Amino acid sequence: MSGRLPALSAAAAGETVARPVLLAEFAFASGTTRVWSGIGTLSWNGADYTGLGTFGEVSAIEETMELRATGAAFRLSGIPADLVSTAMGEPIQGRAARLRLGFLDESLALIEDPVLLFDGRMDTLEITDGGEHAAITLFAENRLRDLERPRTRRYTDQDQQAEYPGDRGFEFVPALQEVTINWGSAVE
Repeated sequence: MSGRLPALSAAAAGETVARPVLLAEFAFASGTTRVWSGIGTLSWNGADYTGLGTFGEVSAIEETMELRATGAAFRLSGIPADLVSTAMGEPIQGRAARLRLGFLDESLALIEDPVLLFDGRMDTLEITDGGEHAAITLFAENRLRDLERPRTRRYTDQDQQAEYPGDRGFEFVPALQEVTINWGSAVE
């Protein structure tokens, strides 16, 4: 991983005492939520990240040499049961989810800008209810997943009107199917 880390972060990772931190950002419809793997508030890039301590967990981020989409799972435990309905009512499908890796110095400040580990879109929620407290696992998919989705666009006037009302670019496409075009010869 040191090939991807900036110089200061790579040096910090090799120290006897390394202080790695994860910073996550979720673009919910109600607003962007920023959390980090420590305790308290961490400020970076003009935004405050709320510490989750041991209540937050991230699945392993898989990197492959193949052009293959991999996902990530973000788990938050210890949630009061009354907040579960709030989480369930939040539209998340297709919204941005990012995870960064950074390193802290002795004064618990970021050494340099964190490295982006995962940039994807939120997909589904899984809620585990334990009575008083619940756990929520948010699954996010890599943006490469879009390559696997079928494209349903057609070269028809109806499809063009749905996307761009008033555009007449495909109005005459059906008439072109039966036209004979004499290319490079005299017209008789």
